[in-house]
Amino acid sequence: MARITAGVATSHVPLLGVAVDQGKTGDEYFGPIFAGYKWTKAWEKENAPDVVILVFNDHASAFDMKIIPTFAIGCGDKYKPADEGWGPRPVPEVEGHPDLAWHIAQSLILDEFDMTIINEMDVDHGLTVPLSMMFGTPEAWPVKVIPLAVNVVTYPPPSGNRCWALGEAIACAVESFPDNLNVQIWGTGGMSHQLQGPRAGLLNREWDNKFLDMLIGDSDAARFIPHIEFLRETGSEGIEMVMWLIMRGALGKATKCLHRHYHIPCSNTAIGHLVLEPTS
Repeated sequence: MARITAGVATSHVPLLGVAVDQGKTGDEYFGPIFAGYKWTKAWEKENAPDVVILVFNDHASAFDMKIIPTFAIGCGDKYKPADEGWGPRPVPEVEGHPDLAWHIAQSLILDEFDMTIINEMDVDHGLTVPLSMMFGTPEAWPVKVIPLAVNVVTYPPPSGNRCWALGEAIACAVESFPDNLNVQIWGTGGMSHQLQGPRAGLLNREWDNKFLDMLIGDSDAARFIPHIEFLRETGSEGIEMVMWLIMRGALGKATKCLHRHYHIPCSNTAIGHLVLEPTS
């Protein structure tokens, strides 16, 4: 059967994609950020998954105010890099895994999650930047990817508890797939940041690291953090961290931390990164 072997959490700051594309990952500003991913890049080579379920949010590239799905799963064969206003990133097309994606979609819907099924969409930095952080600049991505888009842009976003429960349901779906696949699940976005208004530039190192702590071990307290706490402590865009809870929920009752990285600032955001292994 298929199995989820690891969870990865990472920020998906668009400026990181610019640094990769312009060859600036080792300079004075970006060097300390990318240094925190060297361990993971080496680890991914040694523990390469067949498929990554990549939880991200679209930034008005595939969806706009006409259609706002709370949870959308990509079931297509391929996904092109989106043009976010300055041309598509010079990265490979993303190859999907339709068989597993359709299986997960069916399982989730029968588990009473109202999923939106997407067969065609372009994917923006929310999905391509994490791939660049883990795999660098290959001619083709070394894994197949199932995109899982979450609305954290337009009110109301899903609760942390609902996201955690979705992760649990994804784990059940993967385990019921008959093929022998090594699957990783990635939660992306965050950490603390606010892009507009009087609190633009807000960073909260203490709260961010408390949140990282909560994803390690056997506590499920993070699933019950209310929206207002994310907003108050981490800024208007900090709500993206609910997407990390989908990843954590899919890893079961307890986790072991294999790698951890935190850095501020990158642009006007905080960089957080975890590699977790399920232990139960």
